[in-house]
Amino acid sequence: MSQLQTNPRNKIFTPGSKWLLNNSIEGYKYSEGNELSTQIISGRKFEITSGRSAAASSSETQRIKIKLLEDSYICWIETKDIDKKIEPINNFTPVLFTKAKIKNKIPKILDWIEKASKQPNQYLWGGTIGPNFDCSGLIQTAFAIEEIWIPRDAYQQEKFCRNIEFDKTSFQGILAGDLLFFGSNACCSHVAIYIGNGSYWHSSGEKFGRDGIGIDSLKIINNNAISSHYLSILRGAGRVESCHDSTALD
Repeated sequence: MSQLQTNPRNKIFTPGSKWLLNNSIEGYKYSEGNELSTQIISGRKFEITSGRSAAASSSETQRIKIKLLEDSYICWIETKDIDKKIEPINNFTPVLFTKAKIKNKIPKILDWIEKASKQPNQYLWGGTIGPNFDCSGLIQTAFAIEEIWIPRDAYQQEKFCRNIEFDKTSFQGILAGDLLFFGSNACCSHVAIYIGNGSYWHSSGEKFGRDGIGIDSLKIINNNAISSHYLSILRGAGRVESCHDSTALD
């Protein structure tokens, strides 16, 4: 496949066209501003959903709206970031695994998170590439390393998973690799992955957490303010039993 050779400031990006990304870039929440939505690692594929932002005041900062094909995530990217660094593709076929194969990959997913925790890191809103992650970015990336694509944000991951009922004292019913969801009664705002014996990995922020990746517990521990905080806002648990299939949404 030939690389795009036209400078983005002169290129008309066609909505509906699909592309392979050949370098890692930032994805923004809005057509303007610096609020990071997600990081997009080299090798991902995307579809353009709309043309350039009419609000952009400079051709150097023009953005286009895209859908990332592995997880159907919507964000804005800057055209200058993809100059000569994308290739056209004709179609996209998701990788889909059975429940059994996903279950077999859980130990590798947990091992990867443990290794990531040993690298110097801090919490980064929108972080998915590492070493700095946000909560859902850590979880999505850990599964994606094993080619299991799940949705990007915590509330999306909660909806995607099969709900798991478990005893919050004995932890019977929950397995290593299940996801834990936290937040208010109205909305999920944080996600972690269960290790076993009441413990879980997560990337938490400075205000209520560790400013990075660490282990906390569902057990009542009087001297652990972080675990106590998240236990107080625990919503429930879910199990990843499938891969995201964007083609099923078309």
